[in-house]
Amino acid sequence: MCITESNIKKITAKQRREEILAHIRTHNKGDVNKFAQKYKVSTVTIRNDLNYLEKKGCVTRCYGGALLNDLFTFDQALNDKKKINSNIKARLGAYAASLINHGDTVILDSGSTTEQIAYHLQDKRQLTIMTNGINIAYQLASQPDIDVMVTGGTIRKKSYSLHGSNGEELLTGFRFNKLFIGVDGFDINTGITTPHQGEADINRKMVEAAQTIIALTDSSKFGRQSFCLIARPEQLNILITDSGIPPHYHTELIQMGVDVRIID
Repeated sequence: MCITESNIKKITAKQRREEILAHIRTHNKGDVNKFAQKYKVSTVTIRNDLNYLEKKGCVTRCYGGALLNDLFTFDQALNDKKKINSNIKARLGAYAASLINHGDTVILDSGSTTEQIAYHLQDKRQLTIMTNGINIAYQLASQPDIDVMVTGGTIRKKSYSLHGSNGEELLTGFRFNKLFIGVDGFDINTGITTPHQGEADINRKMVEAAQTIIALTDSSKFGRQSFCLIARPEQLNILITDSGIPPHYHTELIQMGVDVRIID
């Protein structure tokens, strides 16, 4: 069979950019000419693709191509996240649980660090906890003194989290004492970010529904950014982290009025 242009499977610009980004994530770099040859498009088109990815923060443009931006936070599976800094996350979660009082109404965001909170609530009484993490809901369901609410929506299989308009609308009808929110990226100028738009949308509704906003993050997340903004740094009431927080982050957050709790 003769291979002609009509035999080449057409893909959208979005699909091409996703494949280009996947290649750069695997190889740490990508070449304009090789991408143009692979996708049968002009080098101008590929340069536009790389410029688009650079604006998103995923890559850094260089002569002839692009390099992976090591400070960008990509979407990771929850089971992979659990393996990263697990000891620190357990300590952060235990401390966060100590801030929950009997009778509190609480939102627990999905995530590997916030999941640790659920393991330290056995002695709490008359709690109402809403979560978009089905793993967290499962962990809490057997505890007799905790009423568990889930936001509803579509499951993100990578993170076992729920997102969607149903959950966002549900949150608007409640007011909670405390929100414990996880972090994918924390930039002192930008704020808290996440790779997934739906996750960011429901997280912003959580922020609106809570009286006290408490973020948990190990220090590896500082200086990193992702696609979608959740909250500005000054919106936080409390930040729970470890001693690896950059000194200028610590200073600036205190100046913004954020109560920084360092746990080691």
